Amino acid sequence: MATELAVDWLGRVPYREALELQEKAVEARRRGAAGDRLLLLEHPPVITLGRSARPENVLASPAELAARGVEVVSVARGGDVTWHGPGQLVGYLVLDLAARGEADVHRHLRSLEGGLVEVLSGFGVAAATLPGMTGVYVEGSRPPRKLASIGVGLRGWVTWHGFALNVTNAPEDFADVVPCGLHQVEMTSLARELGAGAPAELFEAARERVAAVFRRRLA
Repeated sequence: MATELAVDWLGRVPYREALELQEKAVEARRRGAAGDRLLLLEHPPVITLGRSARPENVLASPAELAARGVEVVSVARGGDVTWHGPGQLVGYLVLDLAARGEADVHRHLRSLEGGLVEVLSGFGVAAATLPGMTGVYVEGSRPPRKLASIGVGLRGWVTWHGFALNVTNAPEDFADVVPCGLHQVEMTSLARELGAGAPAELFEAARERVAAVFRRRLA
């Protein structure tokens, strides 16, 4: 029987506020006071530093970033440096992997990538993963064009953090960072690859595919 997944669209939420919401959701899940949950939202401009972040991958000075109102936040997720901002669909996934015998973080990452590949393919963008690299890319692109970044954290076997899908944001939005520390990768977006705006059905497609790949039933 499928476990339920509650999905919330939160709109535009400051990064630190969303971090606090995640932490509360994780602790509730660990106590058994709440079920699995997917938070969908977007952020004002922010640079986040994962556990493997290298300072040189932030290209702008702290003074420059502060003058433009861009926060820099260190976070307990895997990965290097990334940017979040308007035009991205961010998904924070709080799942108890051990509750259903799914205690495998690599499988979790691959499932998340697979769900995003299916979402993008459903809108006519041929998407794929690349060996040895986390995230989702335009299939066959050279140099690789990246559509989605993924970074997760674990508390016990409860996941948090998740994915950032570039929907309408511009590649230039990443100018302050070396995204995920990947010098050889170009950032792109769903809108850029389609030559059109964001599909109206994107939210519904994302929630349905994430639920399906993790074998959850939408609450």
